[in-house]
Amino acid sequence: MTEPVRSTPPPAPSGDASDVLRVQQLASARDEIVSRLKQRIVGQDDVIELLLIALFARGHGLFVGVPGLAKTLLITTLADALSLHSNRIQFTPDLMPSDVTGTDVLEEDATTGKRHFRFIPGPVFTNILLADEINRAPPKTQAALLQSMAEGQVTASGNTYALEQPYLVFATQNPIEQEGTYPLPEAQLDRFLFQIDVRYPSPNEEVDIVKRTTAPMPTSITPVLSAADIVGFQDLVPRVPAADHVVEHAVDLVRASRPDDGRASETVRKNVAFGAGPRASQGLILGAKARAVLHGRYAAEIDDVRALVDPILKHRLVMNFRAEAEGVTPADVIESITQSISP
Repeated sequence: MTEPVRSTPPPAPSGDASDVLRVQQLASARDEIVSRLKQRIVGQDDVIELLLIALFARGHGLFVGVPGLAKTLLITTLADALSLHSNRIQFTPDLMPSDVTGTDVLEEDATTGKRHFRFIPGPVFTNILLADEINRAPPKTQAALLQSMAEGQVTASGNTYALEQPYLVFATQNPIEQEGTYPLPEAQLDRFLFQIDVRYPSPNEEVDIVKRTTAPMPTSITPVLSAADIVGFQDLVPRVPAADHVVEHAVDLVRASRPDDGRASETVRKNVAFGAGPRASQGLILGAKARAVLHGRYAAEIDDVRALVDPILKHRLVMNFRAEAEGVTPADVIESITQSISP
């Protein structure tokens, strides 16, 4: 692996084209990307949709699902379809922060005999990082990812190294086996744009999965976009307009998740200890813009916002003891929020 450098983002694609034309280009590319993913992935349409929204909104994703649902295959296939480098880290209780970010090694110059330290980049130096079972590592190691997720750079031994763009973290959690795990701190959970629930396939999909995986599989995926294309489209998303009433609706939905706010429903006041912060409002609008562009529309709409409320809020709600005792879930709370806050 080459030495990490302070890199600048690649130029946006089709610099002379208008933003409206770029929206059309991305919508067309989306269909091609989904087609490539479907060469290896059966079903999971909602998961793929959120994955692409996170990619172009520059957001990280937290995948929650039982083992064997092709979470790893989905991420690696996405990297193949986009000409991106991907790395995977299996988080374990003995994983150290340097195993994630990299470490300095002492080397000796054969000609002069002088010794010097050289930084060896860790697996975080990639475009798409899959952090598998992230909650199995201790908090110190989990925190090693925070700077890269928040700032797109890594500090090691007093030196700061920029990460190549695009850079995205997709982490997985196993919702079943919780023995020996470390709950993610709220600050780290808030860095994930979405919590993406990966569910069991339907009976017909499972039959298709078995047929595909017990027969010869396609060996290669033809890339659709380059890294420079992706960065250009990521730069496009914030420029997509969102009307004031759309932004206000997003803020109303997020504020309604806070039990001390006047918009909070009875369900929220009784069962939520702490609601979502402003980063959720920002995520709703950025996600809505990315969703609009991916569907060929050059304006975010209220429907785009409401479609993303569940994955935006689910991991940001801190439930109280009453909710745990009575079996009230974040999904129940989010349903009450969307019912109480109408468009």
